[in-house]
Amino acid sequence: MAIQKITPFLWYATQAEEAAAFYAGIFPDSRVTRVTPVPSAGATRLVEFVLCGQPFIAMSSSGPDSFNHAISLMVYCDSQEELDRYWDALLEGGGAPEACGWLKDRFGVSWQIIPSEQIQMMADPDPEKAARVAQAMMKMVKLDAAVLKAAYLGTAS
Repeated sequence: MAIQKITPFLWYATQAEEAAAFYAGIFPDSRVTRVTPVPSAGATRLVEFVLCGQPFIAMSSSGPDSFNHAISLMVYCDSQEELDRYWDALLEGGGAPEACGWLKDRFGVSWQIIPSEQIQMMADPDPEKAARVAQAMMKMVKLDAAVLKAAYLGTAS
């Protein structure tokens, strides 16, 4: 795996290898590339993996911190079908849906599963368009791309 200047690093108390394999099974162009036991660190393992071409490193090693909403992984989806597929797959096995397109997977990692154009719509220079999108989003758990687009266009019923 080529070394990238900045690579996301995820620290799991346990199950880094299982999490990486789970994610690689969901996203295209994804795979676990290497698992390395850390010498003289007990059960600590480094897991290198790729999701949609983006390298990640994870570690299994008990520690005091757990995942929280301060860091999340955002997935841009080009269709409602893609959004639904990732949403359902990441919830599999004990994940929990949250508000506004967020979910926590069974490993405790926060994800935002959003339509590709959502950020652009919310950043529109027309504050009324942006506000309508934000208001529509705040009423949702899993995002509905058509409803967000209708809110943006001012055609929502």
